[in-house]
Amino acid sequence: MNRSLGYDVVVIGAGTAGLVAATRLAQRGARVCVVAKGYGSTHLAPGTIDAPIAAGPMTSTATNWFIDTVVSGSLPGYTYELTAAQSLPTAVGSLKHSLLVPSTQAPATLAGATTKIAIVGTTWLRDFQAGLCAANLSLAGLPARAIEFDWRLDRADANAVHIAHRFDESRWREHFCTKLRPRLAGDEQLVGLPAVLGLRDPAAVHVDLEQRLERRVFEIPTLPPSVPGMRLFEILRSALRTAGGRFVLGAEVIGAQRDSANNIIAVRTASAGHETVYGASGFVLASGGTASGAIEVDSHRAVRERVLGLPVLGLAVAVDDQQRSIAASNVLVAGASLPAGADGPIGCSESMAITTGYRAAEALA
Repeated sequence: MNRSLGYDVVVIGAGTAGLVAATRLAQRGARVCVVAKGYGSTHLAPGTIDAPIAAGPMTSTATNWFIDTVVSGSLPGYTYELTAAQSLPTAVGSLKHSLLVPSTQAPATLAGATTKIAIVGTTWLRDFQAGLCAANLSLAGLPARAIEFDWRLDRADANAVHIAHRFDESRWREHFCTKLRPRLAGDEQLVGLPAVLGLRDPAAVHVDLEQRLERRVFEIPTLPPSVPGMRLFEILRSALRTAGGRFVLGAEVIGAQRDSANNIIAVRTASAGHETVYGASGFVLASGGTASGAIEVDSHRAVRERVLGLPVLGLAVAVDDQQRSIAASNVLVAGASLPAGADGPIGCSESMAITTGYRAAEALA
């Protein structure tokens, strides 16, 4: 079956860059559809937004828009906060600076040489070792102590997502705090937990834990799947839908149709054995670059862009200074497929994803 659908803009990719571009376009009145074969980098990234290498007016505008979008988003009370010059703990106890962090991670900025920290973990969660985290934080000058006990997750393969669902349950949080509180020292002012404080209402979970433990609580990002990243995805997807945009997951782009000027006029997608054609006057390519396989290097070291067949420069799509493909002027490129993001690991260029996604939307709008 072959169906044809028409939009103002089709966005390819469901990572941060693609969702930002699509949401902003929809807010500006464009008929927008996001097509993606799978979830983007949000589910792998820690949910924090790193400081950009080079800031400018567009970066500030995009950052402010992002903060406002989260505040008014689908998770009430869950916000992103500026961290100024503070660095926050990682899962292994190293310190990493981020420009913006979720409100559930922000209390970690209160840590100092005189602030005692309890790092809480469980042997059930293999992706987070409280002892390693606490030891490295202590070496960095932050007095930390590890506390590990059985959280009774009832499954040997538990990951952060499974635990987050349990933290969404008030009764389970009560059980958890009853077990943890007697093990906290009286002078421990901060409690660090892996980033598992719920998916449905993390702000309420965070407040509840702080009240029960009578201490500030903060999350520490863990290995994927990333709970903070999944929250960010849901906030942006919900904002897109609220603005009237469409979101299609499981739709892989398998070809493109061009006009006589070589501009893209439609893309063909395959989903569950069906083919659909999405026509538009503009496109945003936010397919993830080399990390997602959208830009491929073969055994002969030849590089190609696999989604739309656009020319490349190095390991990125070749674009002009406005992020337009040099081969198709109605295709804007955002995120890791741009030269500035081609070499960055997943999650380390979220500020670039926000800025370039926003800029692509403004250019097309």
